[in-house]
Amino acid sequence: MKRAILLMNMGGPNNLNEVEVFLTNMFNDKNIIGAPKPIRWIISKLITFTRTEFAQNNYALIGGKSPLVGYTQKLIEKLESSIQDASIHMVMRYTPPFAKDVLENLRDVDEFYAIPLYPHYSSTTTLSSYEDLYESFDKLKIKARVQTIYDYYNDKYYNNSIVERIKEALNGEDPQEYELIFSAHGLPKKVIEKGDVYQKHIRYNVYHARKALMHAGVDFYNTHLAYQSRLGPLEWITPYLEDKLKSLKKKKVILFPIAFTVDNSETEYELEIEYREIAEEIGLDDYRVAKAPNDHPEFVKCLSNIYEDMKAS
Repeated sequence: MKRAILLMNMGGPNNLNEVEVFLTNMFNDKNIIGAPKPIRWIISKLITFTRTEFAQNNYALIGGKSPLVGYTQKLIEKLESSIQDASIHMVMRYTPPFAKDVLENLRDVDEFYAIPLYPHYSSTTTLSSYEDLYESFDKLKIKARVQTIYDYYNDKYYNNSIVERIKEALNGEDPQEYELIFSAHGLPKKVIEKGDVYQKHIRYNVYHARKALMHAGVDFYNTHLAYQSRLGPLEWITPYLEDKLKSLKKKKVILFPIAFTVDNSETEYELEIEYREIAEEIGLDDYRVAKAPNDHPEFVKCLSNIYEDMKAS
């Protein structure tokens, strides 16, 4: 019996030349842009044409590539130490390694366990990745058992990893001197109005993370939820992160990227560079961004347990 675990994520450019591939694939996804296929293709090309150079300049500031693949590889190496009966692979939605290429090399596998690195379900992330995965299975005519999971925002070990990363950012200082913002990737309001549960899951996750912080004895002056990464003219879910930063009573803040389990350009460029500039303009004295769970032992335990539970079901 051969088993394979597929860790699924959005992906990110592995070099500056891949930025165009990333943008084209993302904005040509029907779960991202809901227009008919020919119109969606035109829109994706237009957005890619106008944003590629800007995005390349941003990626150049963080090493010329997304850090996502590198962090995911470290996570896989840690998982391989605790999981002995399955091979572990990353599958990215918009940049290599693509599902079709990963599966081509796994034709002899009997059971697949697909685990999204999104703890919160959304049509724009989880559903999109699963649709692409099943399409790849069909195209390659691979018939095997496939186990899936849709969310795990309330997992004890996942929330433990959040607490530990926040404590690392706090670095022994008094949490009462800081306000904590859970920063989530935003979505257009119309996506939520169509029934997407992402915002609901984010709110539940913040509840569980706050509870875990309380049990760990980490008591901030105040904690908040805000949304980052809005794009275009549509109304997005609020409160926006920039507005939340301006509303803080304390001059010290720690941000935790609640929507991401693995650090990427949204954390290492957007939060670390773009929003840091905003924080300085506002006059905050201390602005810190906590690391995502990445390969933290508690997150490794979370994923290992998810696999064991899936295997037993």
